[in-house]
Amino acid sequence: MARTVGYALWLTVRAKPLAVAVIGMAAVLTGTLGTASALLLRDVVDRLSVKGSWPALQRDVALLALVGVAAAMVPPLTQYLQSQVRRAVGEVVQERLATAVTGTVGIGGLEEPAAQDRLRLAWQATSSGPDQMLSAVSGAVQAAVGVVGFTGTLAAMNPWLALLGCLAAVPRLVTQLGVNRARNGMMLRTSGTIRRQMTVRALLLDANSGMELRLFGLGGFFRARLATDLRAVNQAERRVDRRALLSQAPLALLGAAIAAGGLVWSIAMADRGRLTVGDVTVFVAALAAVQSGLASMVQNVAVLDMSAVSFRHLLDALHGSGPRPAAGGAPGPLRTGIELRDVWFRYREDGPWILRGVDLTIRPGQTLALVGANGAGKSTLVKLLCRFYEPTRGRILWDGADLDGLDPERLRDRISAVFQNPTRYDLTAGENIGLGAVDLVEDTDRIRRSAARAGIAPAIEALPDGYRTMLSRVIASPTPGGPAAHGTQLSGGQWQRVGLARGFMREGADLLILDEPSASLDPDAEYQIRTGLRALRATGAALLISHRLSDVRTADRVVVLGGGRILEEGSHEELIEQGGEYARLFALQADGYQDLGELAALP
Repeated sequence: MARTVGYALWLTVRAKPLAVAVIGMAAVLTGTLGTASALLLRDVVDRLSVKGSWPALQRDVALLALVGVAAAMVPPLTQYLQSQVRRAVGEVVQERLATAVTGTVGIGGLEEPAAQDRLRLAWQATSSGPDQMLSAVSGAVQAAVGVVGFTGTLAAMNPWLALLGCLAAVPRLVTQLGVNRARNGMMLRTSGTIRRQMTVRALLLDANSGMELRLFGLGGFFRARLATDLRAVNQAERRVDRRALLSQAPLALLGAAIAAGGLVWSIAMADRGRLTVGDVTVFVAALAAVQSGLASMVQNVAVLDMSAVSFRHLLDALHGSGPRPAAGGAPGPLRTGIELRDVWFRYREDGPWILRGVDLTIRPGQTLALVGANGAGKSTLVKLLCRFYEPTRGRILWDGADLDGLDPERLRDRISAVFQNPTRYDLTAGENIGLGAVDLVEDTDRIRRSAARAGIAPAIEALPDGYRTMLSRVIASPTPGGPAAHGTQLSGGQWQRVGLARGFMREGADLLILDEPSASLDPDAEYQIRTGLRALRATGAALLISHRLSDVRTADRVVVLGGGRILEEGSHEELIEQGGEYARLFALQADGYQDLGELAALP
């Protein structure tokens, strides 16, 4: 906890050093004001019964008023400064976490539920972790200063009662820390359930899923899931709350008993003339202040502990979210080809093998088509080529150089891709395309050229604001009041074409990967893909993955994957002549078209 708190406070000091210094001084000042106020009040009470003490009484009253003004002014100033620190630190921490998450070599951490849970808690800590710890530290300092002052006042009257009041805080601190640890453990255990709740809520608010929800009557099903998860989280929270109640209630009674005993003692001493009325007043105030101050210290230490545990998730994400890119060379333009040598891969050490000894060469100027049933390992092979994962065994070479010895970012600069489900960014149409080459996102000529190659240009130009139209239903247009201020949405096939245009933005890419690019496309769009591939052959290589064998037949080479191995390899004509798996799949698809032809020939 000490290391975590120290790092968090170091971040706050670096972000706003002057503000943190003022907050610390304000905490010390506020802590002393309580003791000063109580002592001044005692003098005022005692002097009220003494004749001729008016000058001294005026002085004490003036000082008491000054202390009151200071006590009233410090909290809003502290709150303002803490808000400044919170915003400054939040910017720094969020930037570091975003860099850590996006700066990993691969995407393994994004596909594991446990990693997702840790990342969710880490994102929560960016907005509250350092701020809560700074508040807890300043609160603990303020309470400690007040406790020291009031304890000294108590000890001057009854040292045993002062000692008893301080010792009563120890079991309360231990108990509170135990409750906090239990609460933190509960949060981690229920993180997956909370993430599932968030997923269901997103489904209920999504327009695409909304169609199925209503057509198939799934509202009740998902409402039940949401209610079940909510009850599970609430039940876990109730268990922790019950533990807190059962452990803290006896300690609260102990504190009340000490306060009552102190009150009886002070009144008895006053009755014997050993304490003045002012002494009784300050004694009662001091005893209450010591107890409340100790309780505040316990609470702040507990908050500090809880915030440190939460912030630890952030530190784990910053330093352990995945392997970082190692210093490596930059690949040159592809000349001889990309070669896979005896590549084996599985996602977990105890998981099944997805690829089993694959040997494959992708040459520039050629289109290689990858065919196979679902789960054959086609998309996994793409992830390895992009270095989203590393081979479990074997090597992947770029012109003879190992991929793991190349800088991942420089390698990816030479690759472009259209994945199965292109991301639908809540951005303008032009930006959605331009992100394929982010340094050219403002290059309207390149964006229009890529859109034309993908066959999406006419649809975009017909939008209310053209390429500046916001493609979103949840974010308004960046030009409020314009014809498309509310944003608009595209069809599934149009979004597929936008993804294709995004892939075409890197005109000098050495490798273009098309992973099921025609899944939602019409025949015209499929023609655009074939045209784009022909244009690419002069400069680079293309890897085409498709279940539509009509797309595949124009490829220079076709590779059939099955069970993680290469079953067949050759041109379309060669594989048809062999009569193997490819010929069987092609015959199945062609059979449907033959049936349609027979129907069309009927009178």
